[in-house]
Amino acid sequence: MTNRSKPGKVLESAAEEAGNSSSEAETTAIEIPDTLSVKQLATLLQVSGIDIIKQLMRNSIMANINETVDYETAASVATGLGLETKPKPQTGRKPASLISEIKKRQLLQQGNELVNLKTRPPIITVLGHVDHGKTKLLDVIRQTNVADSEAGGITQHIGAYQVEIDGRKLTFLDTPGHAAFTAMRARGAQVTDITILVVAANDGVMPQTLEAIDHARAAGVPIVVAINKIDVPEANPELVKQQLADAGLLIEEWGGETVSVLVSAKENKGIPELLENLLLIADMEELKADTSRSAEGVVIEARLDKARGALTTVLVHNGTLRVGDTIAAGPTWGRIKAMFNDLGKQVRRAGPSVPVEILGLSGVSQAGDTMTAVAGERQARALVEEHQPHLRLASSAAPRSVNLSNVFDQVSAGEVKELSVVLKTDVQGSIEPIRNSLEQLTTDEVKVGVIHSGSGNITESDVMLAIASKGIVIGFNSVAETGAQRLAELEGVSIRHYEIIYNLVDDVSKALKGMLKPIQVEVIEGRAEIREVFSSGKRIKIAGSYVTEGKATRGIQVRVRRQAEMVDETVVSSLRRFKDDAREVTAGYECGITLRDFNEFEVGDILEFFRIEEEN
Repeated sequence: MTNRSKPGKVLESAAEEAGNSSSEAETTAIEIPDTLSVKQLATLLQVSGIDIIKQLMRNSIMANINETVDYETAASVATGLGLETKPKPQTGRKPASLISEIKKRQLLQQGNELVNLKTRPPIITVLGHVDHGKTKLLDVIRQTNVADSEAGGITQHIGAYQVEIDGRKLTFLDTPGHAAFTAMRARGAQVTDITILVVAANDGVMPQTLEAIDHARAAGVPIVVAINKIDVPEANPELVKQQLADAGLLIEEWGGETVSVLVSAKENKGIPELLENLLLIADMEELKADTSRSAEGVVIEARLDKARGALTTVLVHNGTLRVGDTIAAGPTWGRIKAMFNDLGKQVRRAGPSVPVEILGLSGVSQAGDTMTAVAGERQARALVEEHQPHLRLASSAAPRSVNLSNVFDQVSAGEVKELSVVLKTDVQGSIEPIRNSLEQLTTDEVKVGVIHSGSGNITESDVMLAIASKGIVIGFNSVAETGAQRLAELEGVSIRHYEIIYNLVDDVSKALKGMLKPIQVEVIEGRAEIREVFSSGKRIKIAGSYVTEGKATRGIQVRVRRQAEMVDETVVSSLRRFKDDAREVTAGYECGITLRDFNEFEVGDILEFFRIEEEN
């Protein structure tokens, strides 16, 4: 278990000299007021808030960090820590005790929608660099044999599992990586309450570890660091702690707020301490849900079973899901015929934070789709219609993320108070000066923050983080991979490319002041592959092409790419389907294409059709 901060010297001497002369005891006893919060008590006693909560739990009192306690309760906690206390002289009426305050609050809540709120299990996501042992750690926790049954010991799907510790349940969400974790957030599914960051004690902080930290931070959830593999000879936990501090993650024993635990998944060491800390953090987060309402949740994974049809794993957020309920989940709906828990056993109902696999949906949903229980088929169909492709495309016309052209308007309207930036550069050395320059642009109205940075190309993971955080992507001498560019276009994410730091910082500064002029951006309309080349007269060549994605349009701008290199950039001069002229040809069809002033086609060339428009 992690080392907690210890009482100061004055407090230690007070504890040691307890039982001495009364006059001496009074000089060393800690003065505690009639009432104070758990956080204030922790500060007064110079111990961590979790230590205070532990003592309260030993006295059968469940309280969070902001809960108020009376003098008797605080004195009991101090005594349990070996400290002497005395009442602080105060005037006025003495406030009610913690227990009576809680009862009073519960009475006040009766009759409104808060009366049904009950504590729910925490949902915990495990992230970390590949081979650092996150799947093995989860395997030990739930005492199953997942790692050995999966190819190469690598998780191949998203699964949710529930375990019970000392009569309390915890739900673990095992993702293939931080990209999948953020992809669900990008689709509106905030499923995680706590993140476990697994770092191998022999390898230390790796690039994927840094990415996982940034993605967890962006989600705004507490991070618990599990320093794994402490059993290996090369283990160096202190170096890992230093690397975490360098990454901005300061652990408790170094004066920070991040809990860290030394564990060995292989030898089953440190696991009880890890679970204890997870439960304590869950108590501090005050996780609650209403079990009496209709179920709401999120799809974790979905697959098509040859024998049983569509099987969908859902995680219930609120309410209770029952067999026989009619539900809508993304583009699918149906009546639940059967439900299975994470052990494969049939269940009749599932409450908040419970993962179940359901049978009965009309099709296969996607991870991150919202699941809602409704009154009947009509409501289910209405919800499903909202996920139809044409409606989804129509809704994408509205900007989902901030871009530099509209950030001033959104700041002025109070819609945006933080400009989140994902920064990718060609070399690591460029990151710090750009980060510092951007963060210095922070004003009273808007904060500028780099939520993730790294060197290399802009990836789909970078774009996904920008979507989830409603941010922008800036590339400094860094290009966007094809998949990232497509995703950004589809989701309306702004990717800006720069080669000079001054221009980068100046554009962001102007954008925050509403002075940035609209820029011209490139929109890819489609791509086609040349499969044959025909002659039409002496000087004209026709590219017999197959449109692989999007569409080809007569008169549109086009690039000819050969083995990733651009050969020429021109315009489509003619487009034919068989012998007929065509205005456009969509994906999945063949066509004949001629280009203005270009005839040097080769089989295998890629034609990339694009248009230029102003970014609003």
